[in-house]
Amino acid sequence: MSFLSRLFSKKPETPTEDFIFVDMHSHLIPAIDDGSKSLEESVSLVKSLKELGYKKIVTTPHIMGDFFKNSRESIMPGLKILKEKLAEENIDIAIEAAAEYYLDEWFMEKLEKDEPLLTFGKNYVLFETSYMNESHQLHQAIFMMRSKGYIPVLAHPERYTYLYQGFEHFQTIYEMGVLFQINLNSLAGYYSKPAKLFAEKLIDHKMVDFAGTDCHGERHLDALRKVKNTPYYNKLRTLPLLNNSLLS
Repeated sequence: MSFLSRLFSKKPETPTEDFIFVDMHSHLIPAIDDGSKSLEESVSLVKSLKELGYKKIVTTPHIMGDFFKNSRESIMPGLKILKEKLAEENIDIAIEAAAEYYLDEWFMEKLEKDEPLLTFGKNYVLFETSYMNESHQLHQAIFMMRSKGYIPVLAHPERYTYLYQGFEHFQTIYEMGVLFQINLNSLAGYYSKPAKLFAEKLIDHKMVDFAGTDCHGERHLDALRKVKNTPYYNKLRTLPLLNNSLLS
């Protein structure tokens, strides 16, 4: 499907709300990646997200061959412990887990071996790449995910400096059937000025399908509290985001 076709034919799965009720990118399972360091911190972060208006969280621990060798076997027990603690603390919020896959040789091996991936919603797979250098396997990985019935979701495309040479690089990936998820804190300039500018440009071109907190700790929540006051947050709300389709 061409870029223009996607631009004008994509239908929202649910009406755009005044608030994004589902966060689909965070690192809240304790002590398994570079996110929350303890169960107590995880509970505190979830409580803060609930206070910000979220009704459901899909937390996405890193799976990265060189650093975070997570799997269903490490993620799901951690999720169970967190859910039990939230219930004990009477924090009423739905929480599930998927993963944020790093595009490396281990990820490609999973695809080649048909190893089931941790997904969310309608078979969405959240993945990321190097921030600095485009993987020579990027297009192959996208093709393989789609051919196996997954819907690839590229995490925070606005942060990949290798795409900054021209907006057509974003468009090429988007036209391959990849959904884009921006980090809300990019709108407040949390990461860098270029990340903010490209997040805004993606919104202008209606090339944003999900918005996530990418919450690793309190520092991200501090920035997130400022995002609602940015002009592009209001513009983002006019897009047919898919976040709230994950409520059911």
